[in-house]
Amino acid sequence: MEYPLVVGVDGSDSSLEAVDWAVDEAARLGLSLRLVHASLWERYEGGLPSFGTGRPAEEVLAEHIAASAAERARLRDPELKVSSEVVPDDAVSALLHAAHESSALVTGSRGRGGIAGMLLGSVSLTVAARAVCPVVVVRGGEPDRQGSPGRVVVGLGDAAEDSDAVRFAFREAEARGCGLHAVRAWRRPAHEHVDHPLIADDAAGAGEERASALLAGAGEERASALLAGAGEERASALLTDALRDAARDHPRVEVRRQGVEGPAHKALLDASSGADLVVVGARRRHGHVGLQLGRVSHALLHHAGCPVAVVPRSD
Repeated sequence: MEYPLVVGVDGSDSSLEAVDWAVDEAARLGLSLRLVHASLWERYEGGLPSFGTGRPAEEVLAEHIAASAAERARLRDPELKVSSEVVPDDAVSALLHAAHESSALVTGSRGRGGIAGMLLGSVSLTVAARAVCPVVVVRGGEPDRQGSPGRVVVGLGDAAEDSDAVRFAFREAEARGCGLHAVRAWRRPAHEHVDHPLIADDAAGAGEERASALLAGAGEERASALLAGAGEERASALLTDALRDAARDHPRVEVRRQGVEGPAHKALLDASSGADLVVVGARRRHGHVGLQLGRVSHALLHHAGCPVAVVPRSD
């Protein structure tokens, strides 16, 4: 049994854009769509004005938001199976609970109560940081979300830890019929010398001439070039290892591997420009409370030029 794609809706423009994105995504993957609107109107029943029907205004508004989002989804794709519901809970709790029976959660980048100038709503950030399933925060301009042909970008750190994110990214690329751009950032050591582990590892696998040059000590410019080459080669090798199994399972997906010198968040922000989707992994530490997102995920969720998928991985 495949779980539905779940979208958090609150009537904001951002959440309606998320509905549009999710309709297309569900159709691509052959999933049903479930729209969830969280409302605590029952807590205030009797204290709010009614519309002359004896029903609290917040109850009527909540049902209208859910029904309108469902109608929008059906108009966009009449063949898609769509359901909607109003959940008597706060938005974060409702979506985190729904995550246990979701193929993925989809949210807009800002909610109805967003503060002007904020780059990302608190609900989207918290859900992305804590959900047990992948979370897609829909952001970026319309051309970025509907460009064709496009590409899916995946950022990789440790090969083993990012296996879930890699599988998710390959599935997305195959469903969209587009290429996959895999990015791994590397940093040159602050003190460049031939005893650095990066150089030592490289020398062990290099040809005789290059190994001799490394160990004998080259000039500053030459040593810098060798360090750069070593960093790129190591990043490329790690990418190859991380992608091998998923690439075998998705042979139709064309893969571009890129090692980028510099901060990982900058490399992925650059790569996200014009992409259909950028995918990153996020570790979920069992027993830990609070937000569980690293610097890279934070940067992408606030600044990426396209939708961002945060795929959890367990310790």
